Amino acid sequence: MCATLNTPVPVSLRAKAHPALNRLASGDEAAHSWYRFNLSFPPHLVREYLDDFGMKPGQRVLDPFSGTGTTIVECKRRGIAAEGIEANPMAAFASSVKADWSLTSRAVKEFAEEVGDAASRQLAKEGFRADDLLAPLRPGGAALRELPDEASDLLLTNSISPLPLHKALILLEEIDARSGRRAHRHARLALARVLVETASNLHFGPEVGVGPPKADAAVVETWRVRMNEIAAHLAGLQGEAAVETRVRLGDARTAVSTLAPSSIDAVFTSPPYPNEKDYTRTTRLESVVLGFLRNKAELRSFKKGLVRSNTRTVYRADNDDRFIADHPRVAALADEIERRRISMGKTSGFERMYHRVTRLYFGGMAQHLAELRPCLRPGAMLGYVVGDQASYLRVMIRTGEILGDIARSLGYEVVRTDLFRTRLATATKEQLREETLVLRWPG
Repeated sequence: MCATLNTPVPVSLRAKAHPALNRLASGDEAAHSWYRFNLSFPPHLVREYLDDFGMKPGQRVLDPFSGTGTTIVECKRRGIAAEGIEANPMAAFASSVKADWSLTSRAVKEFAEEVGDAASRQLAKEGFRADDLLAPLRPGGAALRELPDEASDLLLTNSISPLPLHKALILLEEIDARSGRRAHRHARLALARVLVETASNLHFGPEVGVGPPKADAAVVETWRVRMNEIAAHLAGLQGEAAVETRVRLGDARTAVSTLAPSSIDAVFTSPPYPNEKDYTRTTRLESVVLGFLRNKAELRSFKKGLVRSNTRTVYRADNDDRFIADHPRVAALADEIERRRISMGKTSGFERMYHRVTRLYFGGMAQHLAELRPCLRPGAMLGYVVGDQASYLRVMIRTGEILGDIARSLGYEVVRTDLFRTRLATATKEQLREETLVLRWPG
């Protein structure tokens, strides 16, 4: 088990060890590597808590912020039924595909060959080599394909260059022309990974950024490689226990209320943290190209389904703060942030919302924890991977401690807080804790 806060690890050792903690370990690539957030928590962490919570086949685990499905996949590999809820349509799609091991390795390989050859032929007709590297348009060749203006406006500027996008759109057209085939969804997920890792100009740290433009990229051939990796993984995964897994697109604040009463034995999840990280930007490119987000109205609808963790997802009508109106620690924290803003003379629109988003974040998490209670079995164990933050004018937010206070007020038992790792705060250069808050529902 991870070190608890009662047995601190020296900061120097934690800082030295932490870069590897989020990486996929050898042997964990199957399903997990098909598509993964840059900051996803690792499979080994899920396994530790499944063991610690005593989860066995016949029981059911919930991940209400399921992201790209790490908890769902690990549960399925152990024969444990799992339920996921995710507000991000791209991530929800990825989770469901990564837990679908029903098709054969041969079906994926055949699909990859057929689609890859068709896309290569189409590119050759237009004067391009499918395998990349700047074969120019021949005289009179076709114009480069583009996204519709409404969709293109959603992208980070220069996040993908024209030629790689052209190739991706041709490949996507060939994939979607075979939507009735079993491998169709896996092929779309493989393209999502290629868009981010190979075709784009993006780079990822704590936040997504745009680097120097690539004139070209090996889109089709890299996609074939990713499809063959999926095929190889499926050959091993089909021997794993067949159990029910379900991932639903939904808002974790309210969707948990639709689960069957007393149906969940454990929860393991990582909700967003209160900071200025806009989680909708992390998957923007693939969400737009694959058609999960087509215009600003759909992006706005997506943002409204999220716990309010940053100022870019706050709307005038938001009122999640009503769920923590009487919580003194949240009120004191929000007041401190606002006092700091005034004393520093910060007047931008975003800065003026820092205190409000803090209240909305903890209010949304309180609503989630309150709505969750009826679906938990007595004695259910819960693990929430959360992190301290100092994004709002360097005022420290002890996320795990405050969520523990809120959970206790709602009838949960706070069992302990385990230290997962530390990370360096960009603004303050402090080591911030990332922890697993362990709760128990007594019933």
